[in-house]
Amino acid sequence: MTPDESRPERDGSADLLPVVDVVPEAAVAPAVDVVMRPLPRVIAVANQKGGVGKTTTTINLGACLAELGQRTLIIDLDPQGNASTGLGIENRGLETSMYHVLMHEVPLENCIEPTDVKGLFVAPASLDLAGAEIELVPAFSRETRLRRSIDAVLGDYDYVLVDCPPSLGLLTVNGLTAAQEVLVPIQCEYYALEGLGQLLRNVDLVRRNLNPPLAVSAIVCVMYDARTKLADQVVSEVREHFGDKVLRTVVPRSVRLSEAPSFGQPIITFDPRSRGAIAYRDVAKEVHRVSTQRVG
Repeated sequence: MTPDESRPERDGSADLLPVVDVVPEAAVAPAVDVVMRPLPRVIAVANQKGGVGKTTTTINLGACLAELGQRTLIIDLDPQGNASTGLGIENRGLETSMYHVLMHEVPLENCIEPTDVKGLFVAPASLDLAGAEIELVPAFSRETRLRRSIDAVLGDYDYVLVDCPPSLGLLTVNGLTAAQEVLVPIQCEYYALEGLGQLLRNVDLVRRNLNPPLAVSAIVCVMYDARTKLADQVVSEVREHFGDKVLRTVVPRSVRLSEAPSFGQPIITFDPRSRGAIAYRDVAKEVHRVSTQRVG
């Protein structure tokens, strides 16, 4: 018996529902009809809660989109730089990183590095980025610096995925202001919705003040453990509240997914036949299914 199963049964609604009741309706657009989204798409992958598989999702979604033939750029906005090292980019001693793009207006194209996956590129983060939160405070047009940088290269890519830090500071605000849509990974654990209400309120705040088209386009349940009833309960709760915004694919908890970043590889090259690789390929297909081809 696992620790989760040994706990007394709890009524999930008593703990999870109040968090979501305060979410602004505008932050999560209605999903009655499928919204088709033209390429190129800029997607912020965000969740203020740490350890929810956000960077894992960014890396592997990007790799799987590239595998589908979509030219994809991952922008690492997290000072920890895990999206960079997880794709084999050594982020120590970088001449140019996202810090220089944001703080010194270095062109984004000067920062972009190729990866071992064909069609997948990364704009790496360095530890200097940790100081950018403070340095951006007095900066002119501080919330829109990333958007201007992305606009200059957007024509070269089909997808731009922004890996936001697990906070609601100026780096995340830059990511949300630059994006057209937000993808939120949610772990299938008891406190899954903790902080989600605040994240969605911030999405709504950015939408109203800085970026009117912004909306949550997708929620993906990750770290699913089929051995626990709790995981099923969390998925059911999330689907009940967010409906068709929740992707059908559920990403399982997987040792291979955890191991892949230490080898600097996405799961599709580290273990192409693993459950994690299959799941993220399905996630990429769901995300890409609502894309329309670019005009011109």
